[in-house]
Amino acid sequence: MQPLDHYDVLIRAREDLLNAVGQLSAEQYAREFPFGLKTVRATLVHLAHAEWLHGRMGRVEDVATEPRPFTEERYPEFAPLRSAWKELEPGTRDWLASEVDWNRRLETTVRRSNGSMVHIGFTPEKLAFQLFYHEVHHRAQAMAMLRQMGVAAQNLDFNRYTFEWTELPPA
Repeated sequence: MQPLDHYDVLIRAREDLLNAVGQLSAEQYAREFPFGLKTVRATLVHLAHAEWLHGRMGRVEDVATEPRPFTEERYPEFAPLRSAWKELEPGTRDWLASEVDWNRRLETTVRRSNGSMVHIGFTPEKLAFQLFYHEVHHRAQAMAMLRQMGVAAQNLDFNRYTFEWTELPPA
């Protein structure tokens, strides 16, 4: 399976999660829970930021001096966040499709949300791996929050998006 295939599956699962989130009221979207990043909003903002960050790192663009485009202050409401996050997809897709050496060594300096700086060494393969499975981790947290609010965000397992399913008649 190619990295772009992984991303396509991730996007399909993401869309189903975001459709479930779209059912929430503004109060539910910002409701606090005692786990994860505390709110559905914080979780989604974090994931959009991560995709922005990983895409820039994969394209070897500056991430240390660039202001954080995805913050809860910039995106307090769901619909604008969803649109802005969707706008990242072509850039991520282009990076994944154009990468020719998944094992090359890359390095960058990143500014953390608290303002501190950290130097990171990685390969494009590990960066893509982190992008994909980091989202899966936080998607599960958002799903748990949604379930506690009575929104059924379920069946987002990758086998639903990866395999071709054909119902057979009863034997």
